[in-house]
Amino acid sequence: MGTDEVVETEVLVVGAGPVGLMLANLLGVYGRRAIVLETLDDLIDYPRAVGLDDEAFRLVQTVGLAERIEPLTGPAHIMRLVNARGDVILYNDPQVHDFGWPRKNGFNQPLVDRELARGLDRFDDVELRFGHTVEQVEEDADGVTAIADVRLPDGTTTQRRFRARYLVGCEGGKSPTRKRMGVSFDGLSPSTRWLVVDIANDPLGTPNVWLGADPRRAYVSIGLPQGIRRFEFRLRDDEPDGVVTSPEWVAEILRDHVPDPTDLQIIRRRVYTHHGRVASTFRAGRQLIAGDAAHLMPVWLGQGWNSGVRDAMNLGWKLATVLAGDADDSLLDTYTEERLEHATKMVELSMTMGDVIKMTNPVAVAARDVAAKVVNRVPAFRDYFGEMRFRPQPRYARGVVVDQSTLEAGVSRTQLAARTVPFLQTRDRTSAVGVQFPQPRVATKDGAGLRLDDVIGGWWTLLLWINDPYGLLPPCTLDQLHRLGARLVTVVPENQRPWAEANLRDDVVVVGDTTGRLKQWFDTRPVGAVLLRPDRFVAGACLAQQVPQLVDAALAALCWTGSDQIAGAGARRPA
Repeated sequence: MGTDEVVETEVLVVGAGPVGLMLANLLGVYGRRAIVLETLDDLIDYPRAVGLDDEAFRLVQTVGLAERIEPLTGPAHIMRLVNARGDVILYNDPQVHDFGWPRKNGFNQPLVDRELARGLDRFDDVELRFGHTVEQVEEDADGVTAIADVRLPDGTTTQRRFRARYLVGCEGGKSPTRKRMGVSFDGLSPSTRWLVVDIANDPLGTPNVWLGADPRRAYVSIGLPQGIRRFEFRLRDDEPDGVVTSPEWVAEILRDHVPDPTDLQIIRRRVYTHHGRVASTFRAGRQLIAGDAAHLMPVWLGQGWNSGVRDAMNLGWKLATVLAGDADDSLLDTYTEERLEHATKMVELSMTMGDVIKMTNPVAVAARDVAAKVVNRVPAFRDYFGEMRFRPQPRYARGVVVDQSTLEAGVSRTQLAARTVPFLQTRDRTSAVGVQFPQPRVATKDGAGLRLDDVIGGWWTLLLWINDPYGLLPPCTLDQLHRLGARLVTVVPENQRPWAEANLRDDVVVVGDTTGRLKQWFDTRPVGAVLLRPDRFVAGACLAQQVPQLVDAALAALCWTGSDQIAGAGARRPA
């Protein structure tokens, strides 16, 4: 194929890392066409990220790969931060399962990434092409044309042209897409370097994570699935890369950490520097960035992989909606509105965590250790860190949201106005909008112990407490929800489920609240109805009589174009 011939698709994804692969899987699930172009000849095969959190696992579930990936992970990945004497400064073992999965899971990235790549085989209109380096991109009013250098099997190189409506750069921190967009990449790149050593056949054979806040040399020791052990060591300025990666130096630094450092199966030895940077915007015209291309995350909270796939989820359903003709192109501006703030907070928190671990000043180290003793003796403080409540949860203040108090489109204020609850008394005035909805186990006529998302699907959902949507809503609102492709769901206590199933229409999904978790959610908020987005964030929440106004506002926030066809015919709702 020469440069005069053009391969056409809807979305061109540049980079076959986890973010690019996840985005391509989402587009496939939503029935869209995509091509992933990767410079390398295969996926990277050495371990990198080691932590998969509950939000990211929920996305794995959304793309239908949980059954493949769950056996590759280690749940309940406990973390202990210890000082030079071995005293535990911070103990982290969250037990909550708000989103349907353990909050922390250990994993080996190459195995999980390979399952994401295999997942693309399910879709006729999604391709992964290796050996393609995008060298030039031309953008016009209708799309982008990318010219790629292609390595052929005989070792020669040719060029191919790809045409798409949008291009998403997922090429990592040195992203050419970000550079073409001309956006700033603000933040810090600390001068401290770290040596990472991955070892097969774990010489310790113990689980979990140890972070050594030793002022002489900070270190990390992580037990991972598949019998892999990771060590990381802080390096001094006078220790050059070529020296510290030598077998002799590695054996010496491991002497205090393993029984026999001369008898190890080393997978890799690499030096890296932590970076904390965030792009000023994630979109410019028809080019967008995601993952490390948009924000570089220090490793300390294990959020690099997770933050990247959060980007993919936020962007994937929006691209699908625009490509289907169901929303105006301006919907894609909400991607930056919603993801930039949270990514920035995660970078800042990760940088702070790194500062705590790598302290060398004796006075600062002593103060840190004293503060840790106080924290660990106060249950409220101890639980705050143990349950990872310090980790900022995404809350969207602007974008595809509707203010709970005013039903104003495109904005969600954190605090409710007093008039929002004219007859309901609640001490917590925090809005339910803009945050991720929980995913407990529920029951339906098809079985018990089901995860909520598997029951209600991965597209838009109107969730009511007990009410019958056909009895509550006017025909015009039901028609709007139908065009949106929204699933109508009513939640009832499990003992009421037989009655509801016998009396509600067949297209209303009746969910039995077997654990009481959903009743608790509705009981502690002035809410009788919830409109859930495809990424399971709450677009809007209101009392039952306000649903028509809520739907109108949500469509406005969505930049809805009023398609005459059901949304499921374009941006397909996952089964």
